[in-house]
Amino acid sequence: MFKRFLVDKLTLNLYNLFDERSEMMDLGNNIQIFRKKLRLSQEKLGEAVGVTRQTVSNWECNSTVPDAYQLIALAKALQVSLDTLVGNSVDSLLIEKVNNVETEVVKANNLLKISIYILVFVILLLLFVFISSN
Repeated sequence: MFKRFLVDKLTLNLYNLFDERSEMMDLGNNIQIFRKKLRLSQEKLGEAVGVTRQTVSNWECNSTVPDAYQLIALAKALQVSLDTLVGNSVDSLLIEKVNNVETEVVKANNLLKISIYILVFVILLLLFVFISSN
């Protein structure tokens, strides 16, 4: 039951992801490219994944998208990783991660600078109060 829930949730996320029709993630085009690279017909690929030729055609035309199980089966049948199939390159993911880390480091450095300025100000204020009281 829980496994089915997760698959449904992942499938919904896939539909939302591919509804954006971004150029970077052209699943249908990728399916067609990798299928032709292996010289598979839509019918043969459909048999390998457990769907009809029409379903493969719909995927390639971006009319529909495969569910999570079908996506995994597609990647295996086309002999590519899921990331490659959906258009994510490892390089772009690494660059995005590095950019996120750099942003966090800059934020942390700015916070540290502000903290040091406040600390110096408080120390100077305490020194001024101490000297004034004597």
